[in-house]
Amino acid sequence: MAERVYSYSPINEREPIPWPDGKRVAFYLGVNIEYMHADLIGMGAHNYANRQAVSAHPAPKEHGWFDYGSRVGIWRMIDLLDECGVPATAITNSEVVEHHPQIIEAGLARDWAWVAHGQTNSVMHNGFAPGEEAHVLDDIVATFGKTGIRPRGWMGPGLSETFETHRLLRERGFDYTLDWVSDDRPFAVDEPGFVAVPYTMDINDMPLFFTHSTTPREYEEIVMDQLEVLLDEGGGVFALPVHPYVVGVPFRFKYFAQVLRAVASHPDVWVTTTDAITDHFRSVSGLQREVTSNATRPTGR
Repeated sequence: MAERVYSYSPINEREPIPWPDGKRVAFYLGVNIEYMHADLIGMGAHNYANRQAVSAHPAPKEHGWFDYGSRVGIWRMIDLLDECGVPATAITNSEVVEHHPQIIEAGLARDWAWVAHGQTNSVMHNGFAPGEEAHVLDDIVATFGKTGIRPRGWMGPGLSETFETHRLLRERGFDYTLDWVSDDRPFAVDEPGFVAVPYTMDINDMPLFFTHSTTPREYEEIVMDQLEVLLDEGGGVFALPVHPYVVGVPFRFKYFAQVLRAVASHPDVWVTTTDAITDHFRSVSGLQREVTSNATRPTGR
């Protein structure tokens, strides 16, 4: 019998989620803040289908493309988020703490929600043995803990997991994942007290621009069409995943900015974070948060 992560539950057998203040849709901006090794390229546009590329030499073009997001794109995006009053859900590799501490400081000053995104997007998680994965997760928690950050959410590099991931995460104080892109509403998975919050690859800037050759003008239309249908149905989550090295580039940023301004000002949209979505889902569904007694949570904020 195949291993299972969650049970089948058709959306027409579940009630729409009543969002705060009568809003029709819960919106979060998932900002993927990643660190790539100079010789381990991982999830780059040039090897997107291969998931991981290993080289004994530096890769200036590919690494520089990623690093543009941390040096330039993220700061352009932060100015826009401040303008629009949008809190980021910061989907962050733990190695960013060491290599790009100014980004961490900017997020802490703005009270972002933090989702742990592995150590680096140069290494996927689906090849780990349970003991190895546990050790890596301990390192991730400890690294974030040095800054006072205690991530509740998880997204594996490349959305990679093992069948042990949810249990290991719950034991370490996490209570939701973004890895399972199978619904427009949050849902409980088989691990007790653990929640899957909607994420999407369909309007994710990385595959849109680099797999489907979407133009920036088309990107704006596609994202706003997604919002229109979700508003029509009501009770769902509008997840917008972005990468600073993608929409942070000037010619794409223009259209991303137009999208964010339109979404943030929409009267029927609850602009929020994945932490708040998880808490609200728990409150209306009666799902209890279960954390095991050996959870290792750093002290701090």
